[in-house]
Amino acid sequence: MITNNVLIIGYVWVEPNSSAAGSRMMQLLEQFLKNKYKITFASPAQKGEKAADLKALGIEERTIELNNTSFDTFIKELNPAVVVFDRFMMEEQFGWRVAENCPQAIRVLDTEDLHSLRKVRQEKIKKNQKFLVDDLLSSDIAKREIAAILRCDISLIISTYEMKLLQDVFKIDEKLLLLLPFLLDKIDDKQTKDWLPLEDREHFVFIGNFIHAPNVDAVLQLKNGIWQHIRKVLPKAELHIYGAYPTQQIQQFHKPKEGFIVKGFAKDAIEVVKKAKVVLAPIRFGAGIKGKLTEAMFCGTPSITTAIGAEGMHANFEWNGVVEDNFEVFAKKAIELYTNDTLWKTSQQHGITIINELYDKEKLGNLFLRTITNIGENLEQHRKQNFLGSLLQHQTLQATKYMSKWIEEKNKD
Repeated sequence: MITNNVLIIGYVWVEPNSSAAGSRMMQLLEQFLKNKYKITFASPAQKGEKAADLKALGIEERTIELNNTSFDTFIKELNPAVVVFDRFMMEEQFGWRVAENCPQAIRVLDTEDLHSLRKVRQEKIKKNQKFLVDDLLSSDIAKREIAAILRCDISLIISTYEMKLLQDVFKIDEKLLLLLPFLLDKIDDKQTKDWLPLEDREHFVFIGNFIHAPNVDAVLQLKNGIWQHIRKVLPKAELHIYGAYPTQQIQQFHKPKEGFIVKGFAKDAIEVVKKAKVVLAPIRFGAGIKGKLTEAMFCGTPSITTAIGAEGMHANFEWNGVVEDNFEVFAKKAIELYTNDTLWKTSQQHGITIINELYDKEKLGNLFLRTITNIGENLEQHRKQNFLGSLLQHQTLQATKYMSKWIEEKNKD
């Protein structure tokens, strides 16, 4: 029996005001709601106080357990047409159970970003070594992530860089991948008229979730070098650091006399960024699309970031500000962007172009649901063409299934 039920298995509960991943999940939920799907959002994670109230949107919420046959009963009763795994770790834990108990459900992996790319880059930074794409081929986490992609019917890839990487380096069939960046409203004239001009804005801003290691590292770069260079030239300027879950280390950086001000969680990030002159994002490692940077464009606020920060985000369009990896030059360019009205306005226009051309919610949303529908109509043939995925699914069922059952029995004892 075909249903319009969709089950989303979340790595965490949705916190759209805390992270780009939370915003991304809300965008997918919106598309399913718009197309009259009945949504159940389930997660084994503990629900935090910043979690969105999905029930208010008509979405059923369920807590599920790892390594527990209660999930098998749950999914059989739900009988979803589509199952979305939020990050590859959820596919590892629940994918085999979905395949066994609901074999006709379309299995979708929302990668969020390529975790293996971010992790390997982070390891190279720690060792003060240059990252090479070939490093991914010997990475255990990359092997796990690629296996999850192969086991699924379609994987949502968030950036053009990652799409190319998967096809060129890992040789993934393009039929298993869908480039689906953030789904954003277009920026129209009414919106731009409400933007504050440069002279009515103040200060630099950084914003990011501090559970996310690249954000912690970026603030370290700002505190340990970049900000002193900027402050020497602009002694009255301030840098406001916003983000959910600031660590003790981040909080200790709060130095109002130096203009380095740690503000913590922003209930409304859009309002914060709209009032700032420039967004600073010296990101040394990471992956995917940086929500802070699309947010800056959406607010008409130019940004300065690194090549990794802007990676896969703007195609052939000019950046919404400056892309610079040398942090001394980064500081100089930040000062210029902060003080040069012509450069600032030109950068702002570039941001409008990027959002409207690459992140159009209507166009991308239609592509997403059309892809899901097409796979559903040809599911048997689609899976036949993915022999490696079938092989991995078979092996996973044999290995993971019995390991999980052993853990379950052990937990009973």
